[in-house]
Amino acid sequence: MITLKKLALRAVFAGTAALGLGTAQAALPIQHWTLANGAKIYLVATNALPIVDVQVDFDAGSRRDPAPQAGLASTTSAMVEKGVRAGKNGEPALDQNALGEAWADLGASFDVSAGTDRMSYSLRTLSDPALLGNAVALASREIGEPSFPDDVWLRERERINASIKEANTKPATIAGRAFAQAVYGVHPYGQEVTEETLARIDTAAMRQRYQQLIVPCRAKLSIVGAVTRAEAESVATTLLSRLPATDSCAPLPAIAPVPALAAPKDERIPFDSAQAHVFIGQPGYPRKDPDHFALTLGNYVLGGGGFVSRLTNEVREKRGLTYSIYSGFAPGLDAGAFRVGFQTRPDQAEEAVKMSREVLAKFVAEGPTESELKAAKDNLIGGFPLLLDSNRKLIGNVANIAWHDLPLDYLDTWTTRMNAVTAADIKAAFARKLQPQRMVTVVVGGK
Repeated sequence: MITLKKLALRAVFAGTAALGLGTAQAALPIQHWTLANGAKIYLVATNALPIVDVQVDFDAGSRRDPAPQAGLASTTSAMVEKGVRAGKNGEPALDQNALGEAWADLGASFDVSAGTDRMSYSLRTLSDPALLGNAVALASREIGEPSFPDDVWLRERERINASIKEANTKPATIAGRAFAQAVYGVHPYGQEVTEETLARIDTAAMRQRYQQLIVPCRAKLSIVGAVTRAEAESVATTLLSRLPATDSCAPLPAIAPVPALAAPKDERIPFDSAQAHVFIGQPGYPRKDPDHFALTLGNYVLGGGGFVSRLTNEVREKRGLTYSIYSGFAPGLDAGAFRVGFQTRPDQAEEAVKMSREVLAKFVAEGPTESELKAAKDNLIGGFPLLLDSNRKLIGNVANIAWHDLPLDYLDTWTTRMNAVTAADIKAAFARKLQPQRMVTVVVGGK
């Protein structure tokens, strides 16, 4: 019997050839259209494997959480998979165990998650018409008819509460929370679930949030696999068919941009631990920013390239101040944080912070050398086909294009655009985005 696991292994072994991808660039025509209900469809049809992957995204991430109920998005997404009510077509209600058995019988998988910006539903199934139809029908029930059972939520809330209490004893949690609050202030990107906000979340709030945000006209569906356009449209229509119809689709309330930092912020939090946890950073940039390619290449040189990065060379290799150190941007619909992160002995923390700041400031002021830029391009461009060598990776890329309204030829032009970046472009982009003299520094550990 051919299973999804066996097919996934075949895809890994086959690599880019399995999806018909060239070594120089991706031949990935993305079909895009809008359904009558307003949902936007993005399709890559490939017959390399008899698998269909679907991702359905809604603007329902944690940035839409009311501050007193921070965590509502993540808890709502978790509860979607805990059961479905009796269906409008007469199907019986199903609890979590029955759903698990149903998915196992289909040899398919369905997951729900919530991030900062979006709530995502992910379906993976074989493309055999009977299996595909049954999997899509079951997924449509989970999307449109979640039961949000109160008894299950009470147990889940106790479990999550225990996890929060345990996490609060760890320096990494404390450092991450302090960094987010200092970088984002009152912006929703800085919110996180606490014992207090969790206590205010109930299933009534989940149902209300679902009714307001999970509506067909706001859906973006990405589909990759062995389906035609007509089949993809049928899949998309069925998946959304059990959500309430809406007469209009008014835009959701705008969320104010992440404010820039007006002054540096230094926070030292005592903690009895073997390692001090350090974060240095500031608000970064939205994903649609035209500087994205220059910033991606530049960050590889600065701290995203592992052992070949400047931060690793200066802080770890030359001075032995940390085992590992990294830098990275987290662009979203708004300016996700830029962050330098590492752990070090508490007695070395100040020296490591000083050196990291110096490396960062020098890079922002001068940019990369030509040899550093070439090495970064060789690595990123050479590894590009590996970002597309399976259905699962491809669906992530297509969903990224859909969510951020990137050009449909984004993957086809990726190599060319990356190759066109110069050292001067990187220097200018980093100067526009980063202000080393106004960054947040958080150190948790030591006295």
